[in-house]
Amino acid sequence: MSLNRSEKEAVINEVTSLAAKAQTLVIAEYRGITVADLTKLRVAARSQGVSLSVLKNTLARRAVAGSPFDVVADQMTGPLIYGFSEDAVAAAKVVADFAKTNDKLVIRGGAFAGKALDTNGVKELANIPSKEVLLAQLCGLLMSPISRTAVVLGALATQKGEGEAVAA
Repeated sequence: MSLNRSEKEAVINEVTSLAAKAQTLVIAEYRGITVADLTKLRVAARSQGVSLSVLKNTLARRAVAGSPFDVVADQMTGPLIYGFSEDAVAAAKVVADFAKTNDKLVIRGGAFAGKALDTNGVKELANIPSKEVLLAQLCGLLMSPISRTAVVLGALATQKGEGEAVAA
């Protein structure tokens, strides 16, 4: 079913607004995936704040023209699903995790920070821990010297306490 001009403009405007807010775009080929599996992917994406869309490639190219995602316009061929996310790793993580369990979803590439990513680049981006995990690791690193100092001071206090008990 073809879209008329106003419907095409509406799609382009919607995708342009998604691209303006997003940090990451992941492109994957979905040929041969069942509707049930595609629905599972959409549910997982929605829960992570990722917007998945099946678009006509010409409309997608027009929508990302002039944006940081313009670097992947040449990869937009074939039956593709486009994943936009405001979180830097969410789109890559959702698509890569689904591709591990469903071999018919083939990651084609993506874009992050104005740079094109190949399949391996998307998978590496997906392996980056989430923001919460990174913050927890940072807190652990900051607390490590303090806790070590407290342990050393506690051991010194225990030694002095034993030394005073022996002298008495």
